[in-house]
Amino acid sequence: MAVPQMSALHIPVTPENYAIWYQYYAETNLDLKRAIDGLIANKVEFTAAVNQGLYNNFIHEQSPEVIDNVQIETKLLINSLYSKISQLSSGTSDFSSSLHSLNEELQSNPSPQLLNELIVNISFEVDKVLLNNDLMKADIDSLGNELTTLKDEMTSLSKVAMTDELTSLNNRRAYEVFALEQVSLFSHSNIPCCLLMIDIDFFKKFNDTYGHLVGDKVLAFVAFALKQTVKGNDFVARYGGEEFVILLPNTELQDALTVAEQIKNRIADKQLTIGKEKKQHLGNITVSIGAAEIHPGDDSDTWLSRADEMLYQAKSSGRNCVKG
Repeated sequence: MAVPQMSALHIPVTPENYAIWYQYYAETNLDLKRAIDGLIANKVEFTAAVNQGLYNNFIHEQSPEVIDNVQIETKLLINSLYSKISQLSSGTSDFSSSLHSLNEELQSNPSPQLLNELIVNISFEVDKVLLNNDLMKADIDSLGNELTTLKDEMTSLSKVAMTDELTSLNNRRAYEVFALEQVSLFSHSNIPCCLLMIDIDFFKKFNDTYGHLVGDKVLAFVAFALKQTVKGNDFVARYGGEEFVILLPNTELQDALTVAEQIKNRIADKQLTIGKEKKQHLGNITVSIGAAEIHPGDDSDTWLSRADEMLYQAKSSGRNCVKG
């Protein structure tokens, strides 16, 4: 199962990569399985850097960070480019010097034989410069390809760094970046944005009663419901633990409360079951939601704090409700 999947994803069958996918299908490393499922769900390309990152994080405990490897490759690339440019400058200088010498010889009324030699030398110097330029172009093209590969790897790494492994949603880091963008946009253009803070009611009960694997299923269930509800430029992320956040750009508070009610009802209307043959009903999952619209003078912390206060009120009001 591992090798055909690696082939389908264009992953080289090396011992390290095989170890990753063997454990994925053996399901002996649940953290690894969640990470790969998240990458596949987000259509992340399994580049050499991503594969190395999986190996470092889940197979080999004491390996350098992937970002360090990319940094080293980038340094080598820059040094190589600097060397090529230096060679080009040196070649141009040599050519200028040769032309100057040939010009001086022309000032001395050369004989036909010497004139012929000068023409041959000029031709030789021109050919040498053209050859050097062709070689330089090939080198620059090669460096360009290396740079494109590094950029693609960095894009993939960035996406991995912004994705929650368990739910495949954006993670807290991605939320903080997007929230800052919305604060900046509001301060310059006064475009409204609302923040929903969502907490799964009595989540600890699922972990204590059924174990953490069932707790993970509950998190994944809620995450899927959130993804199904948001649309367009709406942004959903797992903030941490059993808490999620949704940012609704260009949305005022009343509309955000309507969206929050839809989310609450969508989750509460469904029952979650576990087990393939003897299905065990976990009952209805419910969430409490706090909503806050961005205000003048807000930063991302004050905005989040108001949403968190509204969430606390929702919890205090009996849960499974929306406050804003």
